[in-house]
Amino acid sequence: MAGTKLFPTQSTHSLSFRHFFALAPPLAVSYPTRVRLDCAKLSRLRVLAMAAKKSPKRLKYSTPRVPKIDDLVYVEVDPSGTENWKLEPVIELLNQGAVGVIPTDTVYAIVCHLKSHSAIERLRRIKNIEPSKPLSILCRSLRDIDNYTTGFPRGDGQGHANIFRAVKHCLPGPYTFILTASKELPKQCVRYGTTTAKYAARKNVGVRMPYDAICQAILEKMDAPLISTSVKWPKENEWMIDPVVIADIYGAEGLDFVVDGGIRVADPSTVVDMTRASPKIIRLGKGPKLHWMASEDDNESAVYADELIPSAT
Repeated sequence: MAGTKLFPTQSTHSLSFRHFFALAPPLAVSYPTRVRLDCAKLSRLRVLAMAAKKSPKRLKYSTPRVPKIDDLVYVEVDPSGTENWKLEPVIELLNQGAVGVIPTDTVYAIVCHLKSHSAIERLRRIKNIEPSKPLSILCRSLRDIDNYTTGFPRGDGQGHANIFRAVKHCLPGPYTFILTASKELPKQCVRYGTTTAKYAARKNVGVRMPYDAICQAILEKMDAPLISTSVKWPKENEWMIDPVVIADIYGAEGLDFVVDGGIRVADPSTVVDMTRASPKIIRLGKGPKLHWMASEDDNESAVYADELIPSAT
């Protein structure tokens, strides 16, 4: 790609693993393969990123980690959605088969295009997800959900509740619904085989419609849902909520871009299993329990909640 400069060249410092789209207005420009960034801005970014929340995890990065790649696109966007024009290069990358990180209404997610088989395999490798594990999808609308799953249970006039009508009132929102996958969903996204006999015959997928301005702006420009998996510390079962640290850790693993929508709260979505006779919560998160959802009372199911859908954001 052409190397158009987006920043002044005086007092600059070469930044090898990020591209920033923070100051320029929405002009018709080509995107550089390397951007030079003002030293003072880089210093402020690092200081603010390290000081925003004093936690043991963040203290590990008081000294910047030197990344091993030099072509990670790093885009800072206002969480309110007023700067969504900066997302154009990210949308282009996704359509070309890129794998990157975007914010949702809960935690950050590693995503790729649903129709890019090579990108799905790279996403699994980056996150170290076994081929037998199902993945989640981020959808633009209920139409996407109907297309890539068998849909939500609907009333039949014989006493069974019309769950679809109830679901419409909580989407978009911080819920992951486990549904049976349709034939439209690539086989790479669903589980084929499991060590848990109780779930061996299921081919499920977690579906989400996030209520987040940045995430929605990206999804609206795509021709299909995005494959999604949550961003956690590689060797610890804890959420990563700082995009600067995510870029440092996962950039070296092969990410193509990171969208910085600010530091998030470690509060994942509520996961509801819709494949049973009645909807049951198997992980209570940011989304509140609604009257038509049953609490999980099956210990075996609770233990294997991560087995059902390990990638839910």
